[in-house]
Amino acid sequence: MSTSTTTTQSSSATEAQLIPSLPDDVALNCIARVPRWYYPTLSIVSRPIRSLLSSPLFFTTRSLLSSTEHFLYLTLRLHHNPSAWFTLYQNPNPNNPNNPHVLIPVPPLPAPTVGAAYAVVGPTIYVIGGSINDVPSSHVWVLDCRLHTWRKGPPMRVAREFSAAGVVDGKIYVIGGCVADSWARNEFWAESLDPGTGRWEAVRSPIDVRAKWMHASAVIGARVYAMADRGGVVLDPKAGTWDVVDKRLDLGWRGRACVVHGILYCYDYLGKIRGFDVKKRVWKELKGLEKGLPKFLCGATMANVGEKLVVLWEGKGNGKEIEIWCAEIEVEKNGDGELQGKIGWSHKLISVPKNFSIVNCLAVTL
Repeated sequence: MSTSTTTTQSSSATEAQLIPSLPDDVALNCIARVPRWYYPTLSIVSRPIRSLLSSPLFFTTRSLLSSTEHFLYLTLRLHHNPSAWFTLYQNPNPNNPNNPHVLIPVPPLPAPTVGAAYAVVGPTIYVIGGSINDVPSSHVWVLDCRLHTWRKGPPMRVAREFSAAGVVDGKIYVIGGCVADSWARNEFWAESLDPGTGRWEAVRSPIDVRAKWMHASAVIGARVYAMADRGGVVLDPKAGTWDVVDKRLDLGWRGRACVVHGILYCYDYLGKIRGFDVKKRVWKELKGLEKGLPKFLCGATMANVGEKLVVLWEGKGNGKEIEIWCAEIEVEKNGDGELQGKIGWSHKLISVPKNFSIVNCLAVTL
């Protein structure tokens, strides 16, 4: 064998390695610990690394090493663009302390809808139903947050808009959003999707719970709470039973809520954040935020990001623009059983035209 041939083969072998002079399994363990913010830079280092960053093995390794990170995904609506998506990254640049977080654009939903339901399963976000040109849709779109690519999901049996959705034991449950005026809509007024098999199945429901519109939903203690215009319903998927929402919860639940440490948080009519303890059936104000946050008289959107309460709201701008603000809050119960909050950070994320509005925000672990 000639010297040139040997040199070429040696060079090819080196190029195929993730990190020259390191075994690939060791290199994988090193790269898997790198924060996601640096992936664009890593992807241009070499072809093997670029291929690794999009492989299932890489994300499995991150999970096994407990190196996963929690990310917030935000979708905004503009009259001519009903689906502008972003994800929130921590800015690694220490020279920019005034902008510690950065919104990164995500490819928009291929077929935007109004009034869709949202669910997160693993590294994916499901956008379920909604209306297109005022016509309810059965379409499902799936965003793979690892690669920021969209694909079509299995369509529902029934078209829906403004339905409720929740995830229990890896299955997606969708409730309401349709008029039960036919056999199909009665049979599939509630449906469940097993993402593993891609099959929708009917969830039996009594006639008296079948309201059309749902304006909010949450999962508390493996039960799906769906709030309708008048009252709400609770589905226990394991037991296969339905119940009505506690009257105290119904009267106090406003807007888009989220659950942190088993407590459901939302804002009240005074613009303060409150939490509802399902076991004790009582609302309590989240204290400690009086000087750090405004009153959410116009509403706010919330998400559980790594067991921290993240709140997004629309602030005043310069007349032509509005500001999207965000705050991260650590929440806990003190010794007296009161809800206490501590603001980790709070600042403006972006300025957008005043006809923009926040549609939803969700948390994904990658």
